[in-house]
Amino acid sequence: MKHQIVVLGAGYAGANAAGRLARRLHPADTEITLVNADAEFVERIRLHQVAAGQDLKPRPLTAVFAGTGVRVRIGRVTAIDIEARTVDLDSGVLPYDTLVYALGSTTSTSGALSAPALPGVAGASVAGAGVAGVAGVAGVAGVAEHAYDVGGAGSARRLRSRLRSLAAGGTVLLVGGGLTSIEAAAEIAEARPDLGVTLAVRGTLGGWLSEKAQRHLRATFNRLGVALEEQTEIAAVEADRAVTSGGRTIPADVTVWAAGFTVHPLAAATGLEVTPTGQIVVDDTMRSVSHPDVYAIGDAAYAHGASGSPLRMSCASGIPSAYHAADVIAARLTGRDVPSNRIRYNAQCISLGRHDGIVQWVTPDDRPKPSAIVGAPAARVKELICRGAAWSMTHPTTLLPSRRRHVLTPDPPVPAQA
Repeated sequence: MKHQIVVLGAGYAGANAAGRLARRLHPADTEITLVNADAEFVERIRLHQVAAGQDLKPRPLTAVFAGTGVRVRIGRVTAIDIEARTVDLDSGVLPYDTLVYALGSTTSTSGALSAPALPGVAGASVAGAGVAGVAGVAGVAGVAEHAYDVGGAGSARRLRSRLRSLAAGGTVLLVGGGLTSIEAAAEIAEARPDLGVTLAVRGTLGGWLSEKAQRHLRATFNRLGVALEEQTEIAAVEADRAVTSGGRTIPADVTVWAAGFTVHPLAAATGLEVTPTGQIVVDDTMRSVSHPDVYAIGDAAYAHGASGSPLRMSCASGIPSAYHAADVIAARLTGRDVPSNRIRYNAQCISLGRHDGIVQWVTPDDRPKPSAIVGAPAARVKELICRGAAWSMTHPTTLLPSRRRHVLTPDPPVPAQA
């Protein structure tokens, strides 16, 4: 009987985990199934480019994983029975021996990040990762009815369509002080200089960055004509404006909500131990602290890096956590030493349109250093990183030499003596 490994979600974390597992485990002993709602991989860290009118290269999952031994199953997850070890899909039921939960995050309407970390670009979206429905978070009035977001491929395309319908002189308000809102504001302003673009943040723009990076960010926004509303909390969104907590109105033909991310309530409904925000609590090996046959990676996991600090929701966390979990699973199944957690940060990369950017160097626990690369060189670095992230996913069994080892068969039980 083959060991059944089911990976839920084919974003940066899930897709990389599935590919790495295929490199580590012998196909005679294991069957790896990758579940995703969408038939294509979504480069979520480029969705602000989609919203601004650019097209991305299609990456069908069946083509990506052809010949790897990973079976792709297109379907939406409706439930997980952790006692029976089964996953319910809209197209059937999947049993598992080991489950890798990588269902990611989606845009939150509450206005607060759901992870205790610096603002970041989230990993795989809930809608694209394979969950039925979108996480509903009671939050700011009018967001669900009137606001757009760039949390998933479909929502980014809807925003692009709406922006294309705006005539010159139209107004766009982006809400949120993290990397997603900053990148989207710059991208839209560069692509549509005929529109009035405003960014509203509750604190100070880029307050977590070094002084050098902050100066460049402000200079770039000034060059692009992006207006700033700092120390501003949005209390309600209407069809043609937003209302601040102080009662002031900000005109907006289009409001883009990017004030944080939240995970789907599915994990909490399973009985897995989760945080108050719904992330699965894992140990140093990405294994659920309550159910040892479940691993969680990417945005869906409450995990710590090598420094002991919580990992932020980001591609920079998702891919390393996927690699680590895959190596741990393979080691445990094949009787080898479990690798230590070496996840750490090096930089935060911000694109500011197609030809400008910031590379903020950080400590291993994600605190900014005084040094940063800015301008065109930073834009080139960010582009290389984006391409590298996509390449690692689309070449799942060629990034590293394959060492497909056999799974150890447990010793049969010794019969009781008569």
